[in-house]
Amino acid sequence: MTSSTEKISPEKSSIVDVSSIAADSLSQRDLEKDSSFILNTPEAEEEIKRAVRKLDLTVIPVMTLFYFLSFLDRANIGNARVAGLQKDLHMSDHQYSIAVTVTYIPYILSELPSNLLLRKVGPNIGMPILLTIWGTIVTLQGLTSSFSGLAVARAFLGLVEGPMFPGIVLYLSGFYTRKELSVRIAFFFSSASLSGAFSGLLAAAISNLNGVGGKHAWSWIFFIEGLFSVAVGIVSFWLVPKTPRHSKFLTDHQKDLIMARLAADRPFTNPLDAFSFKYVARAFKSVHVWLMFIVYFMGGTNLYGLALFLPSIVKQLGHSANRSQLLSVGPFAVGFVFTVFAAWCSDRIRSRSIPLVIILIPAVVGYSMFLGTSDKSVSYAALYLMVPGIYATTPVISAWISNNSEPHYTRATSIALGFVSTNLGGILSTWLYPSVKGPRFHSTTILNLVFSIGMMAVGLVNAAWLHYQNKQKERNRAQILAPYASSVEPDGGVKAWVELGDSHPDFKYIL
Repeated sequence: MTSSTEKISPEKSSIVDVSSIAADSLSQRDLEKDSSFILNTPEAEEEIKRAVRKLDLTVIPVMTLFYFLSFLDRANIGNARVAGLQKDLHMSDHQYSIAVTVTYIPYILSELPSNLLLRKVGPNIGMPILLTIWGTIVTLQGLTSSFSGLAVARAFLGLVEGPMFPGIVLYLSGFYTRKELSVRIAFFFSSASLSGAFSGLLAAAISNLNGVGGKHAWSWIFFIEGLFSVAVGIVSFWLVPKTPRHSKFLTDHQKDLIMARLAADRPFTNPLDAFSFKYVARAFKSVHVWLMFIVYFMGGTNLYGLALFLPSIVKQLGHSANRSQLLSVGPFAVGFVFTVFAAWCSDRIRSRSIPLVIILIPAVVGYSMFLGTSDKSVSYAALYLMVPGIYATTPVISAWISNNSEPHYTRATSIALGFVSTNLGGILSTWLYPSVKGPRFHSTTILNLVFSIGMMAVGLVNAAWLHYQNKQKERNRAQILAPYASSVEPDGGVKAWVELGDSHPDFKYIL
């Protein structure tokens, strides 16, 4: 997972990354100390590689487990449905859709405030608390005996799960450089597809507990998966470092090198980067953020539709409940591998738009196959294209919006807006798969196909806009910096970076 270290001039290393060290309250002496490192020596490059490898082995697995449990505990209602939840609680399709939908409303409402508060609370405290609470809620879900009880539990689940995904993306952006971020997001996000595979296997095994203790199989799905989340949540208080400076596995020298390279990659400083609503507003005014908002919405509609309803789709293709759980494993397993590979390629070529378009090709082909055939075997085979093609887009677009938003609170807002849009798509998806329309789901498949093509088109428009903005900043550099220039700092110095954020002429948008 480690990548080669790019050559960084020592002059640039005097600017220190805000997202990584906000809580450190760096003194001027610390800043001068960081500026003394020469990062482009072979010795420093090798030491940085070792340090990044340590982060990969200690931070990424924990974040992967967090998101794995988040997606597992949110999407296991699909497996519970196949195991008899809807029938045992005497719910109609309409009521089931409501129970799923209410998860996303508080989920969406919690994403932006939580991202703005993450630095203040501390990810080392906030993330474990959230995981422990939602694990408790999932466990109690197994005791529900009515539609209303299930709906209330799902609403509270959404409230505490909402902060996790955008929080992890923001958190990792304080550990890795912009060109490294996509593949790291892929490793933790690919656990979503892995959770889909694991959930099917686990649900098939847990179904054998039907009747034990007087409880239905679907109750045991919630009990076992929820209690596991509680256990991990408690242990994780000792597993999450607040910043790279707080890592128990890095030497002091490695910490200094990591901070210096992050400083060169994201030139924004802690002393001037205090919270202000103007940074929040900046995200709302960014054209590229709104273009990505559209991409996120279309992707979220497709992704959550597959996550929540794929076991039901497989069952309606003519398979038993237990066999449907098992057959849902394959597409998600392939999705895991493809997601990591696609994100690695995106980081490798330092591009987001072209990989996004290429990734979506299998999805377009898969939806076309599903739409154009009546053969159930071909329909099932199409899932092996649809799931990887949709799941693999998320790390790329998540890294893209993070890469191009600065400073910290603008980035926090942009990331949160992206996931708000994703979950708005999730709300739409819950109403697109009524049982009476299966297994073909003709109109839904057409919509998903159109959205997949739309993601390609809007992604290319966003790349064109960012390219235009880069050229404009080059042409108008002196004019943009003039309000911040002084005789001591003709380029405006740190103040220009913080005030202009990603609009700074020396900040190059990633295409």
